[in-house]
Amino acid sequence: MATFGTLSDRLAETFKNLRTKGKLSASDVDGTVREIRRALFDADVSFDVVKQFTAKVRERALGDEVNRALNPAQQVVQIVNEELVGILGGQQRRLQFAKNPPTVIMLAGLQGTGKTTLAGKLAKWLVKDGHTPLLVAADLQRPNAVNQLQVVGGQAGVPVFAPEVGNGVGDPVKVAKDAVKHAERSHHDVVIIDTAGRLGVDAELMKQAANIRNATKPDEVLFVIDAMIGQDAVNTAKAFQEGVDFTGVVLTKLDGDARGGAALSVASITGRPIIFASTGESLDDFEPFHPDRMASRILDLGDILTLIEQAQQAFDEEEAMKVAEKFATDQFTLEDFLAQMQQLRGAGSIKKMLGMLPGAGGMKQQLENFDEREIVRTEAIIQSMTIAERRNPKLLNGSRRLRIARGSGMTVTDVNQLVARFEQAAKMMKTVARGGMPQIPGMGPIPGAGFSGGGKRPPKGKKSSGSRSGNPAKRAAENAALASGAPAGPAAPAGSGFGLGAGAGAGAAGAKGAPSEEELAALQKLLGR
Repeated sequence: MATFGTLSDRLAETFKNLRTKGKLSASDVDGTVREIRRALFDADVSFDVVKQFTAKVRERALGDEVNRALNPAQQVVQIVNEELVGILGGQQRRLQFAKNPPTVIMLAGLQGTGKTTLAGKLAKWLVKDGHTPLLVAADLQRPNAVNQLQVVGGQAGVPVFAPEVGNGVGDPVKVAKDAVKHAERSHHDVVIIDTAGRLGVDAELMKQAANIRNATKPDEVLFVIDAMIGQDAVNTAKAFQEGVDFTGVVLTKLDGDARGGAALSVASITGRPIIFASTGESLDDFEPFHPDRMASRILDLGDILTLIEQAQQAFDEEEAMKVAEKFATDQFTLEDFLAQMQQLRGAGSIKKMLGMLPGAGGMKQQLENFDEREIVRTEAIIQSMTIAERRNPKLLNGSRRLRIARGSGMTVTDVNQLVARFEQAAKMMKTVARGGMPQIPGMGPIPGAGFSGGGKRPPKGKKSSGSRSGNPAKRAAENAALASGAPAGPAAPAGSGFGLGAGAGAGAAGAKGAPSEEELAALQKLLGR
């Protein structure tokens, strides 16, 4: 996540220095805690939160749980992860719905935090969950605020209650009260009230917000805060808590490149949970806030559960089973490949999904260079083929490839590369479908795999001919490796970030970098295994 990028990098560098330590001394712990403190201050985290956080980390890092650990470095990462979860609110808090609908949700916050857009995001999210929300235009002061909410409501496919034109005209308290009555008559089970904000906290703002709250008796008052405003976020949150009070927090603009320490401070300072997070400009860039998953993202340990949830929403399970059967029986075609790519696009930003993988911080440059438009180009090439060509790529001779290149606005080289990638992907997935482990180009053999899927085994009774390298030194080294039973290819990557998962015996059971049983079960269910 962009907002925590610098903090993640600083913490990753700090933990990297612990990897070579067999046992941590008091000076090692003090040095690590000092670097964590600096990283948090640089990220704009509140002084009180940093002081409390580092004190707990130091106390636990010097305790018996680290001294007895097989891998002290991994244990320290686990401690930091658990304490991060604590200051982010501990457990996830869900929306509280009224026993007798409609549930009234009031949005409060300063102007410019993204309340109006967030109202549309929340409404669309509720629709997916089977609710029938109604948006209420109670911001009658900001120019064109009512019109903006109507546009956002149209994009989300949700009706908007807007009896007043706004622009300084109308009574927002009356609008809010009338909206609740209208929702009861129209059978809307959720009412989302978009209230006015100010450039700064003032008495008039607080009085209007308090009057709306008293008039509508909302089940939830969500304080919307911009994750990019830094230290002032804490003061603003305290002012709203005293003037209006709120039941939960929503973080917006988490895709920005600011330091984001406000997000790490608000829940701890106010004692109110963070319920949702807005991670982009699209109405779909909205998700429930999980403190444990956010802590894992900050520490570059990945967020596999959120990745699986997004994939389950985008991919049809029955269709996935059909594709798996096609993989196993050599019937997978470019037509199926196109359908899978279109489903992948429907899951959201591929960059964001890749960023949820453990150790993604080490691939930052590759992720930045990844061009999502490549999928659009691939679709154009496949859609320029005839149905017969999609189902049987062997028909693609030189003249056909030239025609496809011209039809898609690409080059013959692009078409050739696509076909080559498709054949390679089909071969790898066929190996997986039959229970094997494919050899991924550039990674070498995967340790522990029964076979690589790509290479042929030597016939029984015959010994391997050994290395065929033209370099005598390299040939000798590879032959020695083969003689000892070790793979002769390049070493496989040693675990994820900070050395986590580097060895099965090195405290892996307690390491947060390893997938949990819940994550593995969810992943197996997704794959239909």
